[in-house]
Amino acid sequence: MKTLVGMSILITGGASGLGLGAARYFIDAGSRVTICGRRPDKIAAAQQTLGDACCAVVGDITDSDDRQTIITAAVEHGGGALHALINNAGNMYRGAITDLDEKALLDVFNTNVVAGMLLSGLAVPYLEDTEGAIIFIGSVHTRRAFPGASPYAATKAAVESLTRVLAAELGEKRIRVNCVVPGGVYTEINQRAGLFDDETALARLQGMASLHALGRIGTETEIAEAMAYLICAEWTTGATVDVDGGLGLGLSQG
Repeated sequence: MKTLVGMSILITGGASGLGLGAARYFIDAGSRVTICGRRPDKIAAAQQTLGDACCAVVGDITDSDDRQTIITAAVEHGGGALHALINNAGNMYRGAITDLDEKALLDVFNTNVVAGMLLSGLAVPYLEDTEGAIIFIGSVHTRRAFPGASPYAATKAAVESLTRVLAAELGEKRIRVNCVVPGGVYTEINQRAGLFDDETALARLQGMASLHALGRIGTETEIAEAMAYLICAEWTTGATVDVDGGLGLGLSQG
C-alpha cells in the first residue's frame, strides 16, 4: 500500500468544508497539496492556515483556461508530479420539478459533473506517470430520496456512474478511480446556494444525528481518512465507499 508522504494532491473546492479538511489531513501526513476555489478571500485564508505545503489557486473549474492553470500549478507544486485528483468542488440547487430553471439546472450539472470530467482528462497524463488516483465526491442523496433535491441528486448519481466507467477506461493506465459518499458533515454548500445561514445549516445538520445509525454527524477528518485509503490502496478501483455513519440505511428518526 502506498503512503501519503511526498505525494502531490490536487483538491478542487479546497478552501472550505470537506476540501479544506482533506487538505489539512494530507499536509499533516506529509503530502504537498494544491487547492483551488473561486473566492479569493477564502483561498487566501486557507493558504495562510495550511502553510507552505499548500499551493492555493484562485480559479473556476467550469472555465477551460482556469482548469489548465490549476493542473499546471498542481504539477509544479508537486515537483513535476501529480499523484491524486480529488474532485470535491460542487454546488447545490434545489427546487420542485415543476419550478426548475433551465440555466440553474445546467449550471449545477456543469459544476458537479462536467467540470470534474474535463479536469480529470487533463490530469490523466500526470496520473499515468505516478499510477495515481482520481476521487469523486458523491452524496447520500443517491441513497435516500429528499423531495425538492432532484437536481443535486441527479448530479451525484451521474458522478457514481462516472466513477465506474472511468475506472474501467483508465485501468490500463494504472489510474484508479473511486468515489466517497459522505453522510452528514458540516460544509458551506447550502449557504453558498443561499438556502440557509451558517447557524441554521448547522442546526439542521445536528438535527439529523439520529438518522445516522451511529447516532451522530461526521467530521471532515473521517471523510479525509476514506480519501486517504483510496489514494493509497493499489488494488481498489471503481468503488463507491459510503462514509456516512449509517445515514444511507434509511433509519427513521426515533
